[in-house]
Amino acid sequence: MARKRKKVNKKDNKRSFRSLRTIEPNAAGIDLGSREHWVAGPSRDDDNPNVERFGTTTPELVRLADWLKEQGVVTVAMESTGVYWIPLFEILDNRGFKVVLANARQIRNVPGRKTDMLDCQWLQLLHACGLLRGSFRPSDDICRLRALIRERNTMVDQRSDWVRRMQKYLDQMNVCVHHAVSDITGVTGMAIIRAIVNGERDPHALAALRDPRCRKSEDQIAEELTGNWRSEHLFNLRQALKMYDQLCAVIADYDTEILAYIATLHPKDSGNTSVPPPTSKTKARNLAKRGQEPLRQALYRLSSCDLTSIDGIGTDTAAVIASELGLDFIGFPDENHFVSYLRLAPNLSISAGKKVPSKFKASTCTRVSTALRMAALTLRNTKTALGAYYRRVAWRKGASVAVFATARKLAQLVYRLVRYGQAYVDTGAQAYEARYNQRRLKFYTKALNSMGYNVEPSAGKEAALSC
Repeated sequence: MARKRKKVNKKDNKRSFRSLRTIEPNAAGIDLGSREHWVAGPSRDDDNPNVERFGTTTPELVRLADWLKEQGVVTVAMESTGVYWIPLFEILDNRGFKVVLANARQIRNVPGRKTDMLDCQWLQLLHACGLLRGSFRPSDDICRLRALIRERNTMVDQRSDWVRRMQKYLDQMNVCVHHAVSDITGVTGMAIIRAIVNGERDPHALAALRDPRCRKSEDQIAEELTGNWRSEHLFNLRQALKMYDQLCAVIADYDTEILAYIATLHPKDSGNTSVPPPTSKTKARNLAKRGQEPLRQALYRLSSCDLTSIDGIGTDTAAVIASELGLDFIGFPDENHFVSYLRLAPNLSISAGKKVPSKFKASTCTRVSTALRMAALTLRNTKTALGAYYRRVAWRKGASVAVFATARKLAQLVYRLVRYGQAYVDTGAQAYEARYNQRRLKFYTKALNSMGYNVEPSAGKEAALSC
């Protein structure tokens, strides 16, 4: 027999939604696309959707801004979708709108809203209720500097790729220039490569181009430069050298443009102030070798602090920090927020009082964190306090954790220097080891005393630990 169906009251299936409190009544939401933008304005009195569609051309973007003005919009929310948001963001920012650039990861997992028209309304609702948090973006002047430095670093990466290609073509001919010299882009290496491209094949004549400071003799270098001179590999080497020279010229043009633009941002009272010379002789020698002293002076006049005074941070790293984060760090309340923004804080997930494995979160500031990681890696063999800290962590937990922990410490030092003007003073590796031994002695003494033992250091050991 068929079972009787239970009657369902339709009124019981209706859900009662509580309306969210509106904080920004004059808010709008924009769903961005490559061909069209959907814009949701403030809600109308008749509860009909206030949505318009616009194109992506510049006249359409201007019409979009005019429509927002007609609707009485004060603040606008949009997602950081690719690079499509940049032209619209700049136009709205110049027109006086308060633009909130939301992270797409925070609002993408919303079921039941799969159309552009509904997405822009959802953005408008969240923004009107104050539930969207804008991404960090420095001032417009810093953004212009950031665009130049980012593209310059891209050119540097491409130049490094062509250096690897030159080494590959030399290896295919069994001409091991990288075995003869430590750096094929140095004075000796480039002289040998240019001579090969110009037709020189005698290994002793190529070895005679060595710089007097080279450790290997001419006979040792000549033995590495005897190769199989095939025409196709020589042609590839010639083209790679052309690309290398062209990229060097492009990078030089970028350096000139960056210095000229930074000069326009200098405060009027900066005058001709110059940064003190580096305390490290190695850093001073590297700055002079790479020709980075003018950029170091320009960054100092711009920010009134010398980031290169911190061990491990060079001019390139300082330029990345200044162009990506600005010069005041007011947007970061304390150094913990700063470190967390750089994704250099440990990601610990705890459930029911236990640590649980968590997925790796993509970095929100990859350029700065990558630059600090590279700076931390250069400290592993230095006789500094940061170098001793790196080696201590690497001995306990491995090199990868040491790079992460040292980069985090560098981020803290950068924040203190830029925000509070707290200068960095290197105490040295020996002082760091002495402090570490004092902490260990205090810990073990307390543990043994709790077990009933009476621990008293000898006179010689006590004197050694106190020094």
